[in-house]
Amino acid sequence: MGNSLKAIVAFVPSNECQKYLLEDLEEMPVDKTVDLSGRQLRRLPLHICSFRELVKLYLSDNNLNHLPPELEQLQNLQILALDFNNFKALPLVVCTLKQLCILYLGNNKLCSLPLELRLLQNLKTLWIESNCLQYLPEVVCELSLLKTLHAGSNALRSLPTQLRCLQELRTIWLSGNLLSEFPPVLLDMPFLEVIDVDRNSIRFFPSLAHLPGLKLVIYDHNPCRNAPKVAKGVRRVGRWSEETPEPRKRSGAVIEITLDEKPSPPPAAKPEPE
Repeated sequence: MGNSLKAIVAFVPSNECQKYLLEDLEEMPVDKTVDLSGRQLRRLPLHICSFRELVKLYLSDNNLNHLPPELEQLQNLQILALDFNNFKALPLVVCTLKQLCILYLGNNKLCSLPLELRLLQNLKTLWIESNCLQYLPEVVCELSLLKTLHAGSNALRSLPTQLRCLQELRTIWLSGNLLSEFPPVLLDMPFLEVIDVDRNSIRFFPSLAHLPGLKLVIYDHNPCRNAPKVAKGVRRVGRWSEETPEPRKRSGAVIEITLDEKPSPPPAAKPEPE
């Protein structure tokens, strides 16, 4: 009943209705964090943009499809969560927040990212999963400090070669895309620690044994006939991983090995900046 009432109130732009939705949030909290997730908001209340010392702003799970230009006043913002909204394009005002370290854009309707994203040179974590991306925007390759990229559940068929320029990148999540081969550019990224290509259409895996930083590779739910070779100590999650051998041909037949269980997905809890 409460959510239904909030959904109705969200359509009414009166100050009284805004106070109800925000639960009388009129002053910046002491912890410099504002969490307006799940409030059925269709627009960001402008007075939030006056909290100039704000560090964390969570707007997840609303009905937002635009942001006011006044958001530019939040120049101390380090974490911005816009996931589970209705954005078809990333508002350019987001790209003016140059102190951003973590940006959540998952579960929207994004088909591309603006070139202005390159202005966010402090960005370390970018979540763009569950959008409508058919290719990874090359502007992502200009985010030189990026450490974590979550681009799962899109429609990616390949990765740009420029991705190798991201020498700080340690974790890349690509599960649930349309990759028909293991992205060659990842073979030139020795600093990667976690590679997730679960739930794609990869039939053959090249050796990953030459990647000295690799700690975990998840390749389950692919129609592959081999497991990727890895260096000692690297964990594999997929067919013929860990203790089980790869299939051996006997009289032209292939012995099938049962699937290992997939571990828990990436933590839902949102990380803090380092």
